[in-house]
Amino acid sequence: MASVSFRKLGKSYGALQIVKNIDLQIADKEFVVLVGPSGCGKSTTLRMLAGLEPISSGEVVIGDRVVNDLAPRERDIAMVFQDYALYPHKTVYENMAFSLKVRGVSVEETRSRIAEAAQMLGITQLLDRRPSQLSGGQRQRVAMGRAIVRRPKVFLFDEPLSNLDAKLRGEVRTEIKKLHQQIGTTIIYVTHDQVEAMTLADRIVILRGGDIEQVGTPDEVYNQPASVFVGGFVGSPAMNFTKGRVEGQRVVLTPTDSLPLEGARHSGALADGRELVVGIRPEHFVPAVADVPRLDGQVLVVEPLGSDTLVHFRLGDATLTARMPPDVRPTPGQQMSFGVDPSKIHLFDAATERAIV
Repeated sequence: MASVSFRKLGKSYGALQIVKNIDLQIADKEFVVLVGPSGCGKSTTLRMLAGLEPISSGEVVIGDRVVNDLAPRERDIAMVFQDYALYPHKTVYENMAFSLKVRGVSVEETRSRIAEAAQMLGITQLLDRRPSQLSGGQRQRVAMGRAIVRRPKVFLFDEPLSNLDAKLRGEVRTEIKKLHQQIGTTIIYVTHDQVEAMTLADRIVILRGGDIEQVGTPDEVYNQPASVFVGGFVGSPAMNFTKGRVEGQRVVLTPTDSLPLEGARHSGALADGRELVVGIRPEHFVPAVADVPRLDGQVLVVEPLGSDTLVHFRLGDATLTARMPPDVRPTPGQQMSFGVDPSKIHLFDAATERAIV
């Protein structure tokens, strides 16, 4: 087992900088997810850690060793890829045994490790099959098993669920979570799916344009987003944003709509006239009742989801989404009042789009 450190890690292609001097400490046995939109540098960072991509600047440290100049096989890592990367002509057993054979592990030890990993992943009955005889979810479990038998210091996952349908993604995600709980190895996992990040990670690293936007636990990035970008990226449906201006102890959103600043997520005084971006998550709207701040909007679209109802409505120039109880079924075009939990209002500076704390 080992910790991992990125020290001013950078990657450039000529004048184009893909990863920008990232500093990050990952503890031994920690499950860290790198998440962000396409092109943010997350897979490139993982590939530099694995030794599959040359490092332009900075250092990668595994345990107490700087590994910049080590070949991938010398870094004691195992990687699970998006496309499984299984040998099509070999059986499941042979795929899992291959790396151990190369390392000179005995036949008895190989058999023991494969039996243990296969039982852990529920693929014991598949050991004699070839990859073409397996479903996508089974192939991904085999790829995970091949990594487990190596007993590496660090597991790397590069968007391993992207090729699976929604049901299988949920099942394999659960397997990965159980795997970490059982073997306790350091895991670094790359995805563009914030649901995967929230459900799997001890800590989430949110990347944007090659920079780290925020590092925190799932609760921290959800409840205390550091920027408009983080607030909009984490959560489904995404956080609502609308422009506002401070007037006294309120933030004015439209000529007829305002919210109290007291209780909102910020500290200190805000000067009159200050321009803000106000963030409200869909699930933090509540039925409009007495003594609850409210916004009045025109209903645009109603989406019944069984367990709740999504109501999209217009507020001034903005379109917002509210997650309401399942029995709330307004008619498109009608005016409707939406209550707001004042303690769940997020305030961001309009110029920098950073959270006001």
